[in-house]
Amino acid sequence: MNTYRLLISCPDAHGLVAKVSQFIFEHNGNIKEAHHHLDDQNKRFFMRIEIESSLISNTLPKGHTEQIRSLDEFKQAFTQLAEQYQMDWQMNDSARSKRVLIMSSKSSHCVADLLHRAHESEMEAKIVGVLSNHDKLKKIASWYEVDFKKVAINKATKAADMAKMMVAVDAFKPDVIVLARYMQIIPKAMCDKYSGKIINIHHSFLPSFVGANPYQRAAQRGVKLIGATCHYVTSELDEGPIIEQDVLRVNHSHSVKEMQKMGQDIEKITLAKGLQYHLEDRVLTCNNKTIVFN
Repeated sequence: MNTYRLLISCPDAHGLVAKVSQFIFEHNGNIKEAHHHLDDQNKRFFMRIEIESSLISNTLPKGHTEQIRSLDEFKQAFTQLAEQYQMDWQMNDSARSKRVLIMSSKSSHCVADLLHRAHESEMEAKIVGVLSNHDKLKKIASWYEVDFKKVAINKATKAADMAKMMVAVDAFKPDVIVLARYMQIIPKAMCDKYSGKIINIHHSFLPSFVGANPYQRAAQRGVKLIGATCHYVTSELDEGPIIEQDVLRVNHSHSVKEMQKMGQDIEKITLAKGLQYHLEDRVLTCNNKTIVFN
């Protein structure tokens, strides 16, 4: 039996769950897991359903109206119901690992963590490459037998270098791009092209301390909590929908360097969780916030 994930976002309507459940039953599917959420403010309904199905069946059980032989046929059959309820939807095969491209500048802690998790099959991902604007991460990518690509970004030629970077990104054919401390602002054209597919880890508990040097500013402010935020990237810096966050308590005795060291552990865990939710198709967006069926 194969497992498929159906994600739905649509205007709220009476009987939605029953209609979708009946469709799955009639097309030889079995619901393995289901999550629902109604956003009262936006009057929008969200669903995530895991479906078990062989898709190819010589004999249909009683009550099943149509034989479906492929995922594409299932999608085609579902289109009529989706149009009736104005659904934004997708259906993915859980057996297909998403292609992940990691982008980072010099910091290696998040890169190393993700590469190790993938190496140990702790993530549903195929890491296809590490792209950087420096050479520092080449050795660690090589150790994990992952392709490494450097595209230097220079102030004098930034526009042209960013164009080269985007060409390099496209060459990896990624399903997901992870900014694991990539210290360059992503161009709007790339944000638009990969909307909902670029995930960033910010070393601060957003919306506090947006931008660079958050630990320095946190120490100056005398905060008692530091944190990390995993979010989708938009053209507005550090303003994308938040997927996952975590915090750690600190006090006046901690230096900026100590905060940075402590914060790296939170960054790794928060990014790994947020990425995994995305890889498992557990995240839906509504305006600038997320619904995470974790």
